[in-house]
Amino acid sequence: MEQSALLNHVSHLSTEPNPVLLEHAKQRAMSVQNRIADRITQFAGSMAFVYIHVVWFASWIGFGVERYPYGLLTMIVSLEAIFLSTFVMISQNRADAKRQVIADQQWQTVKEEDKQNDELLKLSNQILELTRAIHEYTSPAPETRAASR
Repeated sequence: MEQSALLNHVSHLSTEPNPVLLEHAKQRAMSVQNRIADRITQFAGSMAFVYIHVVWFASWIGFGVERYPYGLLTMIVSLEAIFLSTFVMISQNRADAKRQVIADQQWQTVKEEDKQNDELLKLSNQILELTRAIHEYTSPAPETRAASR
């Protein structure tokens, strides 16, 4: 119930992807190494990966490929863990790069908005000065006001 309420609140928001992130993804896709690392981390983070390992371990032990304490299996799993931890770090670096791209874009937007705010303040001050000048020009002089009473 909470989730549907949340979806109702954000349903009006645009689902258009951030153009800066799209450009970042295009640049990343140009590298074969990045594409391979992305595919491996995508698969290693899936339930299919878990199911394959459950079947593999059960088969290894069930069919008696080797006897307890399963030295070869332990070595294979250890090597796999080393490589997977490297891919996890690659994935974290990728996520950090995306966050940096977004942060850079947001900082650029803040600087542009700050410049616009300065321009608007200058325009507001000019309008205020012009309003005061018009008010002075159209208002009767203090001596004239005193004489008319």
